[in-house]
Amino acid sequence: MTAKKSNPFLGRWLITGMEAWDQDYVGLIVPGFIAFDERGSGEFHFGTVRGCLDCRLESFRGKKHMEFSWQGVNDTDPGCGRGWATLQHDEMIGHLFIHMGDDSKFLAIRSK
Repeated sequence: MTAKKSNPFLGRWLITGMEAWDQDYVGLIVPGFIAFDERGSGEFHFGTVRGCLDCRLESFRGKKHMEFSWQGVNDTDPGCGRGWATLQHDEMIGHLFIHMGDDSKFLAIRSK
């Protein structure tokens, strides 16, 4: 079985919406994205927030979801936090938390 089949989260996902920030902010510097790789790491960038991910593929009641912590930059300050994501059909639905700061639900689609 290939890694991609066992972990459907692998790859780059384009953030199409966030609860706390509008799409102009999400794509301020680069098109907002979140990406997961086969080593259990990844990265994300939206607006002026970006980070490296430490990921864990988990299963609850037979449904896979990705949990992650992150470290990086929030505006011009060091930043860190946590988050999770699940898949619903072809869309990723998740929530990203900035430690001691904002948090937001997000929607993403697989990048082509």
